[in-house]
Amino acid sequence: MADRSLKGTGLGAKSFEDEAGVEFAARQDITYDCPRGHNFTLTFSAEADIPSLWECPRCGAESLRANHERPTAKDEKPPRTHWDMLRERRSIAELEDLLAERLGLLRSGALGPNYGSTPKKTA
Repeated sequence: MADRSLKGTGLGAKSFEDEAGVEFAARQDITYDCPRGHNFTLTFSAEADIPSLWECPRCGAESLRANHERPTAKDEKPPRTHWDMLRERRSIAELEDLLAERLGLLRSGALGPNYGSTPKKTA
């Protein structure tokens, strides 16, 4: 009997709750212009900090808020590489001396042919 009373109601898809007396939060519609000619509108809270840039839902390009200027790009430091960190500790002359020393050892056979590789375990 209970199965028939719910038949065709689309459970989970519809709410039977009345919206009378419900006070919605203040909202604002913000329009963005895509460089490829797409325009779209998003709804934000009235209290939200509105971003100047948003990804276009159609093509993925970086879209600018309508009637706004592009924000200034922040200066970003390039990532430090291994070479940068090495140069902080050693000069070029020191590195050339170390290279010559290691090449001499390698060529003389003092380091062996498998220097730097892990030995294989034999069973």
